[in-house]
Amino acid sequence: MSKVAVVYWSGTGNTEMMAQQVVEGAKEAGAEVQLFTAAEFSAGQMSEFDAVAFGCPSMGAEQLEESEFEPMFTTCEADLNGKKIALFGSYGWGDGEWMRTWEDTCRGDGANLAHDSVICNEAPDEDVQQACQALGKALA
Repeated sequence: MSKVAVVYWSGTGNTEMMAQQVVEGAKEAGAEVQLFTAAEFSAGQMSEFDAVAFGCPSMGAEQLEESEFEPMFTTCEADLNGKKIALFGSYGWGDGEWMRTWEDTCRGDGANLAHDSVICNEAPDEDVQQACQALGKALA
């Protein structure tokens, strides 16, 4: 059974809703899943999991949340080489540039992106929730 971590930061609850759908999808596919907020997760835990889903909304000028999520993610980058991961998050404006930048960073770190990233404008609708479940299944 694969072990999957779902790590997220959410300001309005939209990315948290997405994280819960990722957890559900991974569980349906038979994975053992743990849900963490960015503040609860550290690079030292990366080796405990076969796959990790990272969720963060777009903040400011299309960037990751700076006080909790980005510092945590930066410490995890050294452990991304060869790691099966997936990315998700919501945004309020723009066109998803933050996600493309984030994907490029992860590829540069040698990560294996297991599923197309899932982004949504504001609250996740049914299609987005299903995409998040599919993302979770891909990690399992």
